Amino acid sequence: MFQIELVEQCKINDRKAQMKLYKQYCDGMFCVAMRFLKNPDDAEDVLQESFIKAFQRIDQFKGEVTFGAWLKRIVVNRSIDFLKSKHQKTVELNEGYLHLAEDEDWTVEDGITIDQVKIAIEELPDKYKYVVKLFLLEGYDHTEIAQILEISDTASRTRLLRGKARLKETLKDRAYGTGS
Repeated sequence: MFQIELVEQCKINDRKAQMKLYKQYCDGMFCVAMRFLKNPDDAEDVLQESFIKAFQRIDQFKGEVTFGAWLKRIVVNRSIDFLKSKHQKTVELNEGYLHLAEDEDWTVEDGITIDQVKIAIEELPDKYKYVVKLFLLEGYDHTEIAQILEISDTASRTRLLRGKARLKETLKDRAYGTGS
């Protein structure tokens, strides 16, 4: 059965079709949630909530993107909401007045491992960490990131550049043994 047929079956509450879609996407979406949450129990909870939400709102799926992309957006939003609910309120700075040039250079010092990069990303302040993860790991552009995080495109660009600068500084310190 094709994906579009499965989705149409889900729209009429076909439980077998729902289970097929779940089985098709559960592993990949669990990995998405894990990249944000780092805890399998939390990721599993968010995954279940995301599928429930997706099936409740499946009539809103119009096929403009793949079902997987639509579902991934739900998982990312639920993951971020979960993280936000675990942290105290943060003061948002109005970054909209800044204009920064694009910086596509993501090179790091020789000898830095992927694991060191992942650890350094996790150490970023949340407002930078979410943008860096959505951009680098999930492949979203600034317009999509702005919609997901409910910030402006400019704030997304600013946070990405600032997050990248902090990330590079942290990795540079580790490469030369001057950091923690």
